[in-house]
Parts: sequence; C-alpha cells; structure tokens
Amino acid sequence: MTNKKENKIGVTSASKYYRISRNAIYEWRAKYDGKSWKSLVRVVNKWIKPEIKQKQTRKPKPYQRADYPGQKVQVYVKFVPSYCVVNGEKYYQYTAVDECTRWTFREMYDEHSTYSSTDFLKKLILSCPFPIREIQTDNGTEFTRALMSNDGKPSLFEEMLEVCGIKYHRIRVATPRHNGKVERQHRTDEKRFYKKIKMYNLADGRKQLARYNKKSNNIPKICLGYLTPNAMLKKYLGVL
Repeated sequence: MTNKKENKIGVTSASKYYRISRNAIYEWRAKYDGKSWKSLVRVVNKWIKPEIKQKQTRKPKPYQRADYPGQKVQVYVKFVPSYCVVNGEKYYQYTAVDECTRWTFREMYDEHSTYSSTDFLKKLILSCPFPIREIQTDNGTEFTRALMSNDGKPSLFEEMLEVCGIKYHRIRVATPRHNGKVERQHRTDEKRFYKKIKMYNLADGRKQLARYNKKSNNIPKICLGYLTPNAMLKKYLGVL
C-alpha cells in the first residue's frame, strides 16, 4: 500500500509541476523500458528541454501590388463549362487581368498548350491599350517547362515573352492566392457569361466571348471604388 501511495503522490506532483495530465505521465511510464531515457526521446525534448522549439511554419511575404497599368498582368486558363457546349467538345478560356486596373482580355481555344498560350500572348499584346511590363502565370505546362524538365530550355511561350521584352514571373508552387484576381474573374465569367449562353463550336464561342470582352470592361467593380476597368484605365493614362 505504501508503494502505491508514494507512486500516486509522485505522479500528482509531476503533473502539477509540468502542468500536464496524470494520464500522460502514466502513458510515458508505460513506454519507458526501464533501461534508457532514449525510449522517451520525444517526451524529453518536449518537457525536459523546452528550449528546443518546433519548426515554425513559413510566413508568406506580403504580395507586391501593381502601381500602374501593365506593371503586372495575371494570365490563367479556365475550362469552359460543358453545360453550355452543344457539340460536346472541350474548350478552354485564356484570361489576362491587369492587376492595377482589372482590364481583362479573353480568348477561347480547343486546347491548352504552349502553342495556344503563345497565340493568346500575341493577341493580348495587340489588344492591350497599354504596354505590358510583366506577365504572371502558374507553373502549368501550357506556359513553362520549368517543372517538367531540368534542361533549362524555354517553352514557346517563354521564348515569345523574351522576344517581346516582357518579364516573366511564375508564382510559387501551391500559392494560388497570387493569381487571385484572374481566378476571381473566372468565377465572375461563369456567372455572367457561361450560364447565359449556348455555344455550338469554337468559332461561335469566340464570337460570343469577344462581345462579352468589350462589355465586361465597362462593368463597375467594387474593388475599383465602383469604377469600370476602362474608367480606371483612363484615369491612369491621363497622368502617364
């Protein structure tokens, strides 16, 4: 009886001193092999050596926002919803959103590849009312070979960016928030455009999307203080 009472008092004292439950102490006692403290390595590191800190999670750096039109343009690809495609084919919407003014350009393709990306880039440059300094994309194979190959050879899309003198920025893997503006635009496009149309082929889809392109840049946005992208662009072009 004496031994049991002493053990009980010892566990209680340890529980109060280290501010841990008695059940945890009993669990550790059961794991102890009676020979070496190494059988309780994790416990020792946590309670006997509190100076050993757990690895801290990396804090993301503040995102650097664009200060003028064309400073950074986000480009992303959206699958065209199958419910609005009559012929059953798969189509893809390429979208470019200027971070500063939210001016947006879109085009539709029947494949997402470096060839389609390059063609979209050419059309974007011709349609854009301001010079583009930087293009930002994710690490998809339709844009870059960086994650697919280590030979350092650029993709067709990257080669075209270099020819045009446009800086290329690939967002960090698993940080979709950095492409948040174009992703939000895709959700808006689904609600305002795709849920209201039926397209019969690629040519028909492109024709309807072109009309929506012009209309969307004249729709006020809350993030712009209820100005339209075109109105915001006009304000900047007036002082540049």
